[in-house]
Amino acid sequence: MKDNLILQCPTCKKPVHWNEKYPHRPFCSERCQKIDFGEWAAESHRIPADEISETEFSAAADTENSSEDKW
Repeated sequence: MKDNLILQCPTCKKPVHWNEKYPHRPFCSERCQKIDFGEWAAESHRIPADEISETEFSAAADTENSSEDKW
């Protein structure tokens, strides 16, 4: 990895050097790291996915449970 890699903090956009001086990297501080975690916990950040119906969800769960029974 490049020794002088500089990224932007995902929360506040301050520059963050990718080294031991920034132990919370890619965040600039513990505060920014916790803000980001709180946004994930509140579901403000989500990975986009297609919605599935209750029937599809049940079918997937049944398939998973039946494969567990074989072990």
